[in-house]
Amino acid sequence: MLVRDAMTKNPVTCNAGDSIADVAGVMRSRKIGGIPILEGDVLVGIVTETDIIQLLMTKGPSDDLWLPSPLEIIELPVREFINWEHTKKALTDIRQKKITDIMSKPVITISPDDDIETAAQRMLEKKIDRLCVTEQNKLIGIITREDIVWSLAGEKDA
Repeated sequence: MLVRDAMTKNPVTCNAGDSIADVAGVMRSRKIGGIPILEGDVLVGIVTETDIIQLLMTKGPSDDLWLPSPLEIIELPVREFINWEHTKKALTDIRQKKITDIMSKPVITISPDDDIETAAQRMLEKKIDRLCVTEQNKLIGIITREDIVWSLAGEKDA
């Protein structure tokens, strides 16, 4: 089976100038986990739930603690408070950042004429859940792991 038979045609996209909050809103309303980013009609990146969640990562307590000293017992709650402050700042800053600040690039793509086995292998090798499908350097679709599974089960609408 070819990628073109399993892919979602004309995928939902966002523009490079959109904010992270706008793109996250589109992902939520359309119930999708990743979205290609275009600049004009040129594919410039892709954003996934993981890219957005990684914005909230903060540094944990130091791994170099051996046995807690009285100072370290006081220090741990202070570190956790500082981490919470970083998390609050990250949440506030998200609305102001552009999607280009966090999108993955270059985009890993596949041809619509490749078979779905090639698509599955590429996803596994790259540890990703979706591939943008391009033809003559234009985005024409997206194929996800779910699309491949549904196609194999005979449940994917072509």
